[in-house]
Amino acid sequence: MNIDLELDARGLNCPLPILKAKKALAGMASGQLLRVVSTDAGSARDFQAFARQTGNDLVDQQTVGGDFIHVLKRR
Repeated sequence: MNIDLELDARGLNCPLPILKAKKALAGMASGQLLRVVSTDAGSARDFQAFARQTGNDLVDQQTVGGDFIHVLKRR
Protein backbone atom coordinates (compact mmCIF):
# COMPACT_ATOMS: atom_id res chain seq x y z
CA MET A 1 0.00 0.00 0.00
CA ASN A 2 1.47 3.33 -1.07
CA ILE A 3 0.82 5.80 1.78
CA ASP A 4 0.90 9.45 0.71
CA LEU A 5 0.86 10.99 4.21
CA GLU A 6 1.29 9.63 7.72
CA LEU A 7 -0.17 11.30 10.80
CA ASP A 8 1.12 10.44 14.27
CA ALA A 9 -1.76 10.94 16.72
CA ARG A 10 -0.25 8.88 19.54
CA GLY A 11 -1.12 10.20 22.98
CA LEU A 12 -4.11 12.18 21.72
CA ASN A 13 -7.63 11.35 22.83
CA CYS A 14 -10.93 11.74 21.01
CA PRO A 15 -11.73 13.93 19.14
CA LEU A 16 -8.17 15.11 18.36
CA PRO A 17 -7.10 12.19 16.09
CA ILE A 18 -10.24 12.70 13.99
CA LEU A 19 -9.79 16.48 13.84
CA LYS A 20 -6.15 16.13 12.77
CA ALA A 21 -7.12 13.55 10.15
CA LYS A 22 -9.86 15.83 8.81
CA LYS A 23 -7.38 18.69 8.45
CA ALA A 24 -4.80 16.46 6.76
CA LEU A 25 -7.36 15.04 4.31
CA ALA A 26 -8.47 18.55 3.36
CA GLY A 27 -4.99 19.21 1.95
CA MET A 28 -4.79 15.95 0.01
CA ALA A 29 -5.82 15.09 -3.53
CA SER A 30 -8.63 12.68 -4.31
CA GLY A 31 -7.47 9.05 -4.13
CA GLN A 32 -4.47 9.72 -1.88
CA LEU A 33 -3.98 7.60 1.23
CA LEU A 34 -3.62 8.89 4.79
CA ARG A 35 -2.26 6.61 7.53
CA VAL A 36 -3.16 7.63 11.08
CA VAL A 37 -1.45 6.02 14.08
CA SER A 38 -3.30 6.47 17.37
CA THR A 39 -3.14 5.10 20.90
CA ASP A 40 -6.79 5.92 21.64
CA ALA A 41 -8.67 2.62 21.98
CA GLY A 42 -11.89 4.27 20.83
CA SER A 43 -10.33 5.46 17.59
CA ALA A 44 -11.33 2.29 15.67
CA ARG A 45 -15.00 3.08 16.19
CA ASP A 46 -14.44 6.80 15.68
CA PHE A 47 -12.69 6.38 12.31
CA GLN A 48 -15.42 4.01 11.08
CA ALA A 49 -18.06 6.65 11.86
CA PHE A 50 -15.88 9.43 10.40
CA ALA A 51 -15.50 7.55 7.11
CA ARG A 52 -19.26 6.94 6.86
CA GLN A 53 -20.07 10.59 7.56
CA THR A 54 -17.48 12.14 5.25
CA GLY A 55 -17.52 9.73 2.31
CA ASN A 56 -13.82 8.96 2.61
CA ASP A 57 -12.95 5.25 2.38
CA LEU A 58 -11.57 3.46 5.42
CA VAL A 59 -9.39 0.97 3.56
CA ASP A 60 -7.62 -0.65 6.52
CA GLN A 61 -7.57 -0.82 10.30
CA GLN A 62 -5.03 -2.72 12.38
CA THR A 63 -3.90 -2.99 15.96
CA VAL A 64 -0.16 -3.35 16.40
CA GLY A 65 0.90 -3.52 20.03
CA GLY A 66 -0.65 -0.46 21.64
CA ASP A 67 -1.09 1.38 18.33
CA PHE A 68 -4.31 1.58 16.36
CA ILE A 69 -3.58 2.14 12.66
CA HIS A 70 -6.17 3.55 10.27
CA VAL A 71 -5.77 4.07 6.53
CA LEU A 72 -8.16 6.46 4.82
CA LYS A 73 -8.52 7.11 1.11
CA ARG A 74 -9.42 10.71 0.25
CA ARG A 75 -12.71 10.93 -1.62
